[in-house]
Amino acid sequence: MITTSRLNGKPLVINAELIRTVEENPDTTITLVNGDRIIVKESMKEVVSKVIDYGRHLRRMMPPG
Repeated sequence: MITTSRLNGKPLVINAELIRTVEENPDTTITLVNGDRIIVKESMKEVVSKVIDYGRHLRRMMPPG
């Protein structure tokens, strides 16, 4: 899960595994696999960075194999 903000500043948590695309035009729009679209305050670069950090966090939790 990643934490973002709606345009009005209210915090929003999004399941990073459900993100299909992230676009900036000029607001950042996140499209989920079910087709829902969410507009957030963060830049596209910030959202991508949060998703990468989330993935890294998950991999650290996996037992060595």
